[in-house]
Amino acid sequence: MPAHSAEILNSPAEIGDVLAADILAAIATARANGKQYLLGCPSGRSPKPVYDAMAEKAAAGNLDLSNLVLVMMDEYLGGGEDGLGLCPPDAHNSCRRFAEQEIRQRLNAAIEPAHQVSKEHVWFPDATNPGAYDERIKAAGGVDLFILASGATDGHVAFNPPGSPADGPSCIVKLAEETRRDNLGTFPDFPSLDAVPHHGLTVGLGTIANLSKSVAMIIHGSHKQGAAKRLTESESFDPQWPATIVHRCKQVRILLDTAAAAQA
Repeated sequence: MPAHSAEILNSPAEIGDVLAADILAAIATARANGKQYLLGCPSGRSPKPVYDAMAEKAAAGNLDLSNLVLVMMDEYLGGGEDGLGLCPPDAHNSCRRFAEQEIRQRLNAAIEPAHQVSKEHVWFPDATNPGAYDERIKAAGGVDLFILASGATDGHVAFNPPGSPADGPSCIVKLAEETRRDNLGTFPDFPSLDAVPHHGLTVGLGTIANLSKSVAMIIHGSHKQGAAKRLTESESFDPQWPATIVHRCKQVRILLDTAAAAQA
């Protein structure tokens, strides 16, 4: 498959505005057809402009988001005696906390109760049976859109490190050191690399490629120039750069800001 062309926008906020408008229109279409809309959601800095723009537009129009399902992509482990239990949901780095505070509560803040995203519509994989998440997604008809982000230094997607298989299911993974270093920037309350968990629960690259109808890869910031260049110049899936899973996906958008696109 040839390299994908990218949409280059002026800022992260503009990326958020463009993608949010399309997502909200698709949610409305699904609702008109009596269907849920499954949105695959990463945590962290890359997708936040999308969630912020969705919240602003929902508030301005009192939009109905009651059919929106947030299919969350990962969570840190580190709890329990063996360190392989879920991290506490109120931890600063918890993706469950992020989903509740930065996505669901933001979306619901200024729309009427009947239009809100319910807690039952926030999905996470189960650490005791990760593969069941894929079955749940499949039974629901697949994810309408996975929002994706690429690690700056190793191209990780969700918590899938270099070397992950293209058809891999949701699973528990050992986090690559590059991924853990990237997360020092995402979660500044980590005092040092030693405090970053070593394992995570994640959707697999196969979950993304095989159980989605479309994907949107978001890359912004000058620190992501190398990631943007490697992705846009790639021509096929490279296990050493997991973000290239886009080559196995059905419909693909790549959105860069001008800072990330400088070398792309």
